[in-house]
Amino acid sequence: MAKRWITIVLCIACGFLAGPAQAIGPGEPAPDYRVRLLDGKTFSRADGLGKVVILHFWASWCVPCRSEMPAIERYYRRHHGEGLELIAISMDDPADVSKVREVLGRYSYPGAMAGEAEMRSYGRIWRIPLTFVIDRQGTLRLDAWGGGESGLDEASLESAVTPLLKGKPAL
Repeated sequence: MAKRWITIVLCIACGFLAGPAQAIGPGEPAPDYRVRLLDGKTFSRADGLGKVVILHFWASWCVPCRSEMPAIERYYRRHHGEGLELIAISMDDPADVSKVREVLGRYSYPGAMAGEAEMRSYGRIWRIPLTFVIDRQGTLRLDAWGGGESGLDEASLESAVTPLLKGKPAL
């Protein structure tokens, strides 16, 4: 029990229990973004049109981030063929890219370093994990902080993202 309270206090101190980013909001056109992936390819807003895109911010040292990754992987594998794209953008220091590659080597979705991402209009990413979901028309549908006890899980992804894959508005 004491360990749980220590974690909560640390999360509050680090800003993990804050609300969604305020730079943009659901229902607004998603701002431009361009990300250089770890494999050297690029992915931009134009590449995402016609697809549902999840931009997931995380870090190798972030315990809530790491605990969400297996559920994100299962969801991604199940729905990638339906037009789902997911980019895991690491907030790690650029010098820690080898650690980022090691962690992402366990997953099939692509990753990038935040320093290699042009996303100024998304606001300052100051707490993680943080997930943006963009629909097929390029509209932001979700700005979600996934930390906390429950975190981002398959059920929340099914609820928020699967309707978008089927061409329906999110709840």
